[in-house]
Formats: sequence, structure tokens, C-alpha cells
Amino acid sequence: MKITIKLTLIMVAVLMAACEDPISVDLNTAAPRLVVEASLDWQKGTSGNEQTIKLSTSTPYFDTEIVNDVIGATVSVTNTSTQQIVVFQDQNNGLYTTTSFEPILNDTYNLEIGYNNETYSATEVLTPVSEIVEVTQSLEGGFDDEILDVNIFFMDPVDQENYYLIRFIEDGDLFPILETESDQFSNGNLMDEFFEKDGDSGTQEEAFEVGDEIAISLYGISERYFDYIDLLIEQYDSGGDPFSTTPSRVKGNCLNRTNPKNYAFGYFRVTEVDEVIYTIQE
Repeated sequence: MKITIKLTLIMVAVLMAACEDPISVDLNTAAPRLVVEASLDWQKGTSGNEQTIKLSTSTPYFDTEIVNDVIGATVSVTNTSTQQIVVFQDQNNGLYTTTSFEPILNDTYNLEIGYNNETYSATEVLTPVSEIVEVTQSLEGGFDDEILDVNIFFMDPVDQENYYLIRFIEDGDLFPILETESDQFSNGNLMDEFFEKDGDSGTQEEAFEVGDEIAISLYGISERYFDYIDLLIEQYDSGGDPFSTTPSRVKGNCLNRTNPKNYAFGYFRVTEVDEVIYTIQE
């Protein structure tokens, strides 16, 4: 009887192995679009004159061999109040740089890109931001009272609509944590945001330990950018959730003036940012 059972199991295993054939699925591939990574961030306490814009093209999802850097484009940013035009120099690797950008709070800036005989443009206001007044750590206030969290505090200006992007990243981690905040229900008050990180074997990230360094950035952003990045964060966080809504294509503010249907991916933002480095204490 035992021999018969063993033989039966072996036959089943052989048949199952013989039925394993690779399945090739042909996927529709969209034409490549221009991808604009244009974040002009003026860090408090610096001149802000050095800025970089990255241009690339979209690629098929499963293709990891294509070099998609955009070379040979023309890139400039104009202050619409002073009419100063800053030309970004092509570094022949997808990066366009300048050392002569002049940040002026609340001024409007216009980005213009010439690529493949088409002109792209976007407009943003350089949005100010409050200083980070305090950083603390605790086991209270987060989602799990057994996991250490880091809190930042900043004062929201009175009688203004303000929107914020907060970026947390621990030294050694691959990806930052992004959070958005508005002062809709806390205008003019002391605001706080916390960063809590549990160990994750999938990403090889570990919970906070004494001596860990966390870089924290607080950006002042426009309402339109708030809506854009908030939706991206929501779609990223809900990835793999069977009950989440179907992801939608998120359009930035980079418009194609020559051919509107061939719009670009990405966003042009101009912000002031306050940055601190916090070390986990005992």
C-alpha cells in the first residue's frame, strides 16, 4: 500500500511539472512621454542659487534596459515679476543645472522646456514655509505605543491658507516617507507631525534605535501641488490593497503648448524648505 501511494505521488508530481508552461502576455505599450522632475527648493539659510532639473522619458513597465535620459532639450525659468530669465545648462545626462537662480518668496516662476520641436510650460509661486521649532521622540502619540516615533513642531501663520509637505528619511533607508498637511482646522496654531517606523523585513528596514539619524524636511507648497502629491501618496500607500479604488492617471502642471494631447508627466514646484537632522536619543 505504501509503495502504491508513493508511486501515485510521484506520477502526480511529474504530470504537474509537465503542465508548467511559460505564459507570454503581450501588453500594450504607450508612446513615451516627457517626464519632468523640476523641484526648485530654497533651503532656509542658503542662497538657493544652485538648482537642478531632471528630464527623462517614460518607459515600458517591464523594460529595465532603456536609457531614458533626455539630452538636447532647452530649459529655462523666468521670474514673471522681475522678468529675469535663468537658463539651465544641459549636462548631457538628463540633468539641467544652474548656479544663478534667484529665489524670491511669493514671486511667480514660469518653466519652459523645448523638446522634440514641442514646447512645455508650467507656472508656480515660490511658497514660504515656517521654521521647525522643535523635534521630539516618544512612545506616545503614534499608532503603536510600543514603537518609537519622532515628532516635529512648527507654527502655522495666522489668517493664511497653508499647505505643507513633510519628508522623513532615516540614514541608510532607500525611500523616504512623505506626508501632506494643511491648516484647514488649525490655522494660526502650533502644528505637529509624527514619523513612526516599524521593522519591515520586506524592505530590510528596522525600527528606530539609539544613534539613528533622521533627515526631516518641511516644505511650503501650493494648494495645487498639495492636491497632486496627496493623490500620489494615497495611490502609493494603497498599492496591493484589494479594497482600494482603481488608480487613476495623475497629471501634473507641465502642459504641452504645441500639442496638448502629448502632455508631460511630473510637476514643476518652487518651494522654501526647512531641514533638520535628528539623532535618536536613549
